[in-house]
Amino acid sequence: MNFSADEEFARQLDAEDPLRQFREHFHLPLGKDGKPVIYFAGNSLGLMPKAARAIVEEELDNWAKFGVDAHHATGTPWYSYHETLREPAARLVGARPSEVICMNSLTVNIHLMMATFYRPTKSRFKILMEEPAFPSDTYAIKTQIIHHGLDPKDALVLVRPRKGEFTIRTEEIVDLIEKHHDELAVVMIGAVNFFTGQLFDIPTITSAAQKHGIIVGFDLAHAVGNVPLSLHDWNVDFAVWCSYKYLNAGPGAVAGAFVHERHATNTKLPRFAGWFGNDPNTRFRLHLEPEFIPVPRADGWQISNPPIFSMAPLRASLAIFDEAGGMEPLRAKSIKLTGYLQFLLESAGHSALTIITPCEIDARGCQLSILAHQHPKELFGKLQAAGVKCDFREPNVIRAAPTPLYNTFHEVWRFAKILAEHR
Repeated sequence: MNFSADEEFARQLDAEDPLRQFREHFHLPLGKDGKPVIYFAGNSLGLMPKAARAIVEEELDNWAKFGVDAHHATGTPWYSYHETLREPAARLVGARPSEVICMNSLTVNIHLMMATFYRPTKSRFKILMEEPAFPSDTYAIKTQIIHHGLDPKDALVLVRPRKGEFTIRTEEIVDLIEKHHDELAVVMIGAVNFFTGQLFDIPTITSAAQKHGIIVGFDLAHAVGNVPLSLHDWNVDFAVWCSYKYLNAGPGAVAGAFVHERHATNTKLPRFAGWFGNDPNTRFRLHLEPEFIPVPRADGWQISNPPIFSMAPLRASLAIFDEAGGMEPLRAKSIKLTGYLQFLLESAGHSALTIITPCEIDARGCQLSILAHQHPKELFGKLQAAGVKCDFREPNVIRAAPTPLYNTFHEVWRFAKILAEHR
């Protein structure tokens, strides 16, 4: 659309926004002046849904009233609590409910997926990743390689941006897959890059790898709740995510995993086992059932019983996504919010700033990564002092993520104005 740098235009966009009421569903952090800060840090920690407190307190009350009986005696029994998350989570990642399980933390889930899907052989033992990947992903993958007695220097294939560029071209990934296709066992990529905000072409990468029999997995930490996903239809083998960023489930909240049904129904696949991945029909036979019999769905990778207090806030957030109509309307607003921010920064002629996130809307989510050429830390400090909550990534990148559920166009306008005054 045609944007304008006038403040009144920003206010008009907010007045016409069909999702504007969802801002009221969240607690907004306040600055020193008692007014809400400009919170563009949802890519690190999403805001707290107001409904989360009541849901958590309900489970605390159930613990107090029922003790152990709360596993079965309440309206939402603890024993099957994870099942309340299955369908809404599946809707957000474009999966069938049987392909999704909410469990553990993201990096733990990476290890669990790799235990199943990284089965290196003498000829096919390499893993392809992007650079830079999120450090925890890199640590997990390198230690998986070492766990199998291999050297990451030999087994890790990294795809990098071309010289002078910041993001990775899809053809570079496909070319590396073709070059190493006889050696690659797994392709593991962050669907939206944490540093640049680049959204990778998931279906193209998946297809390019799978035609050579290569397993494909994605880290959706910066993608779930941010961009539309169709993991089942794209034929992705597995994926993992956290829920404290765009899913607004709170610090340390339960993470999630996707296992395509062709794998999820295969109970012969190797995996690390625990009692909650066991068939519910035999689970409580306990010591009388010494052999692990996995559930023929994604639940078969679940190790422990549901962590109730880190799942409860996610119920509140997922209900908001459903009320908003899912990712389609949220994505439409997100494209407009981030496009407006890009327009304002570019129209102001910030020669000391460079947006390193792709300008193409199908190659990014809501985050813009802004490279500051001069005194980057000082600039970030000035933004903080002016009531902006975004984040800084070494050595010189400011990440700003206007989020459609609770951010406004006027906040985008104010952010750009503050940046212009202090650059």
